[in-house]
Amino acid sequence: MNWNANKSVRLSQVCVVIFAALLLALDIGCYWAVTWFVRLRRMQPPMVLWMMLTIYLCSIFAWLLLAQLWRLLRNIQAGRVFEEENVHILRAVSWCCAGAGLVCFGSTFWYLPFAAVAVAACFMALIVRIVKNVFQQALAMKSELDLTV
Repeated sequence: MNWNANKSVRLSQVCVVIFAALLLALDIGCYWAVTWFVRLRRMQPPMVLWMMLTIYLCSIFAWLLLAQLWRLLRNIQAGRVFEEENVHILRAVSWCCAGAGLVCFGSTFWYLPFAAVAVAACFMALIVRIVKNVFQQALAMKSELDLTV
């Protein structure tokens, strides 16, 4: 198979659609999944409410993040890579990761394993933030080169 950049972007778009479908399934089946999990772990029934609150708050950030990723992939597919819009998109993605991390960090006060999710989300925010900085520098360099020619 001849793999190229266009196929890679298309694969990424397929993955975004798959994650969106999984997120929709979680949003729809959240009550049943959380109820099952709470019973399985023999937790107190009020935990259902707290876990659902955490999941739905993180879901808001996840939907925003998926929409931003879709926009970014669409721009890349159109050949618009080093543009100010993509820097804004990456900034929004990093804030979505940080927001979900903060929600999960707050949830560690009643369910400690959310700490692992919080650390992972905040670390991802850091990585995306660094990529955003690279894009911003590349955009500045591109602007300089455009003026030179």
